[in-house]
Amino acid sequence: MSDNNMHWIAFGDIHQSLNFVSLIPDLSEADGVIITGDLTNHSPQGAIEKVWNSIYDKNTNILAQAGNMDRNNVTAFLVNKKANLHLEVRELAEGIKIMGVGFSIPTPFGTPSEVSEEQLAKWLEETFEKVGDYDQLILAVHDSPYNTKLDIISNGMHVGSRAVRAFIEKVQPDIVLSGHIHESRGEDTIGKSRIFNPGMASGGGYVSITLKEGKLNSALKGN
Repeated sequence: MSDNNMHWIAFGDIHQSLNFVSLIPDLSEADGVIITGDLTNHSPQGAIEKVWNSIYDKNTNILAQAGNMDRNNVTAFLVNKKANLHLEVRELAEGIKIMGVGFSIPTPFGTPSEVSEEQLAKWLEETFEKVGDYDQLILAVHDSPYNTKLDIISNGMHVGSRAVRAFIEKVQPDIVLSGHIHESRGEDTIGKSRIFNPGMASGGGYVSITLKEGKLNSALKGN
């Protein structure tokens, strides 16, 4: 891809859907795909392979991480494919870096990959230490930041991560890609950071990220 012209498509909360790829235009033409977590539902045998293949058939450049509904075998699969983003940093173009932290804080449902706020904060700091110099930064995190338009459940409560919010307030990434709270599809800002939750992939929602003339731009797309 050109350092001066880039287009990535980001989404998450796939939950073993296989037909969502037909809902995302330009998936095949994009420079790559970013998946913020929850590729499966408790990761039964063969699930991650089916999800991966459905995306890989459209676009072979994939970065992904486990969400709270994914088990360790998902991370192992992604590591084997050299596609893992959880606790990793990648350079998408010169000066444009992305860091990833998956999983979520505890939920009422006891899902497979839940950690404390303290652990999430530690992971965020440790992963950021790997970033080094950058011009613009993208944060891919499965759990949405607390007290935003992106973390509200049906009863009106904010249930996102305080650790994620504190990290965004401190570091101010240019773009934040989140998910986890299906009913809070939307976008918001924390300081100069633009934050997104595209909702469940099966609804056709995604975030378009472009780099033109050295400037990152992002937009919420789909239904």
